[in-house]
Amino acid sequence: MPQTHKQICIPPELPELLKQFTKAAIRSQPQDLIQWAADYFGAMSRGEVPPVREWSERVTLSNWAELTPDLLKILHSRVAGRLIVHADELAQMWKVLNLPPDLFNSVMNVGRFMKEIEWLKFLALSCSSLGVTIARTLKIVCEVLSSDHDGGPPRIPFSTFQFLYTYIAEVDGEISASHVSRMLNYIEREVIGPDGLIKVSDFTQNPSVRLE
Repeated sequence: MPQTHKQICIPPELPELLKQFTKAAIRSQPQDLIQWAADYFGAMSRGEVPPVREWSERVTLSNWAELTPDLLKILHSRVAGRLIVHADELAQMWKVLNLPPDLFNSVMNVGRFMKEIEWLKFLALSCSSLGVTIARTLKIVCEVLSSDHDGGPPRIPFSTFQFLYTYIAEVDGEISASHVSRMLNYIEREVIGPDGLIKVSDFTQNPSVRLE
């Protein structure tokens, strides 16, 4: 007898539920993502407020260093231009800088990184723990990646900005792919000069550029 395939119905509220969960996980930076997810959905099922806390609000009694753009610059310099970094090596770099291991584990979990890590994606998620908005996160990333040392504004190749903005927006889940595409097309057409570089003010002070 021929088999009939039942159509799979996706609950209409599922995409929004997963978006909010992802944003909450990035903001809270839990050490044990699986346990935190169980607590999160358990609270929701009981009609309670989920356990969401900003990273800046978390209280710690340890002597771990606070993650800053300057420490991310040091980390980036030690990656030495590589696109892929082994997880064990990156964890050791993180440890040498005395950065919180729970933050490292959280970035690994949110990014679903395995043994081989795409450095720019890891950096973007690390910066997102410092940036309240996508624009702020991209500003920090630009400052970390910029190789301008003459006192001028931080600049990075537009192709790098395009990759980072697309990735961060995808993880955030609140911004449509069509909006990201429109903004990138506008920036490339109207803002970027012949050098192919984008500076922070191009996307933070231009009223026509709305990243979110």
